[in-house]
Amino acid sequence: MRYRLLLMAIALTSAAFFPGIGNAQIQTLVMPGELTANHAEFESDCSSCHKNFDKPAQRQLCLDCHEEVAADVSAHTGFHGRYPQAQDVQCAICHADHLGRNADIVRLNKAAFDHQYTDFELLGSHAEAECSDCHSIDLLYREAPGACNDCHSDDDVHGQTFASSCEDCHQSTEWPEASFDHDTTDYPLLGKHIEAACLDCHADSTYQNAPMTCYGCHAEDDAHDGRSGQQCENCHNPTDWHDSSFDHARDTDFTLEGKHASLACGDCHSESPFEDEMDMACVACHLEDDSHKGHNGEQCDSCHNSSDWAESQFDHDRDTDYRLLGAHESVACNDCHVEAIFEVALQTTCESCHLEDDAHDGSLGSQCANCHTEFDWQDPVFFDHDLASFPLLGAHREAECEDCHATQQFTDTSSTCVDCHLEDDHHKGVFERDCESCHNPVAWELWLFDHNTQTDFELLGAHADVACDSCHRSSLAAMRKTGDRCSDCHLSDDVHDGEFGPDCGRCHSDISFRDLRSLQ
Repeated sequence: MRYRLLLMAIALTSAAFFPGIGNAQIQTLVMPGELTANHAEFESDCSSCHKNFDKPAQRQLCLDCHEEVAADVSAHTGFHGRYPQAQDVQCAICHADHLGRNADIVRLNKAAFDHQYTDFELLGSHAEAECSDCHSIDLLYREAPGACNDCHSDDDVHGQTFASSCEDCHQSTEWPEASFDHDTTDYPLLGKHIEAACLDCHADSTYQNAPMTCYGCHAEDDAHDGRSGQQCENCHNPTDWHDSSFDHARDTDFTLEGKHASLACGDCHSESPFEDEMDMACVACHLEDDSHKGHNGEQCDSCHNSSDWAESQFDHDRDTDYRLLGAHESVACNDCHVEAIFEVALQTTCESCHLEDDAHDGSLGSQCANCHTEFDWQDPVFFDHDLASFPLLGAHREAECEDCHATQQFTDTSSTCVDCHLEDDHHKGVFERDCESCHNPVAWELWLFDHNTQTDFELLGAHADVACDSCHRSSLAAMRKTGDRCSDCHLSDDVHDGEFGPDCGRCHSDISFRDLRSLQ
């Protein structure tokens, strides 16, 4: 404040005693010292850097002149844009002027300067470099180059083949330690290639025109001496050269499965595998192993597979028109296939194989499956007697087959009652063979015969209570010859000795013989 008042006093005094002196001249008179050489041209015009009675405006006047610094501050780049204390303070705090023509107003303390507040942070080996290693005395510090190639072009062993993008591979920590990603090229490194040094494949550090075919690098390693061509990748891979990656399924018409997959190439191929014309039929290689001696033809794969030759994979249900069910599943092939399988077509009827086993001796025809199954020939039997001419009813359902059938030729069994129950006939043949007229198969004792509806002689009166054998003393045939007159049965009971004729019913009733009716 005192300094400002002093200047005002000097200015007023000068104006009063030297009325011809201008304002600029007055300011020059009170100037505290000479400007630096770079600012000397503004020494006669204080308003270039100062504004009367407005000291804060001085910062903007500096930035108006120093446009590059202003741009850094605005974009937050460079030292003035990155250093926190350079954002809002007056420039003169660090860069005081009026110190004379030779004064250094930059006042850079190289030892204490923190490079992280610049656009180029010092990392790795850069942190150990001297300022003069990068900053030339002919250029401002801000004008120092920032690209690797600007400083290290003489160190470029690649002969400028990679332009100036050194940082794509190298880092400032250790320049020889490159981090180039070969996968970004047209030749990704796989397997043992990852461990190879660059110059193992590249002729020089320019890394140009390196071969990308196996044969281009490994011609001298070709154990096949060119017999298998130059497409090494068809068989080999970079992970392990001795581990063949040849895909037999993809590259040939013969897929290696089962035991074939473990064979060595030479087990089937000659020394020139790509010139071999291979017969892919099983018998071409395994004719001597054919235990069938050609009996089953040459279609080995119909039954066998390459995983286990002894375990047949032939599916009789799928590959033939005859499914193996029940006991047929456990039958050996040659139990049925006596002749050569592919030469003789077997019949598929039961009798074609089991004719000698037919206990019915052909009496029931050849449709064995109507009663029997392949699971158990004896049991169960699916014959439905109700579909035969003799349905099984009542007690017949509980009878065993052999109770009625003396042999297994079932068709010769009689269906009449007396043929089975002759010994059970309490009528001693009086009623002939028509047992079913009175009896039923539910129970022999539950008989039911209606004399009134089933005969021509209606039982009325005392006749209804008469026992059958009271009248039926002879066969039905003899009884049918007997008339229906009273005297035909009661002649011996006629006390009239035939005097009144044979028509007893004129006087007597069938309710009681003693019950007389008057004659009209």
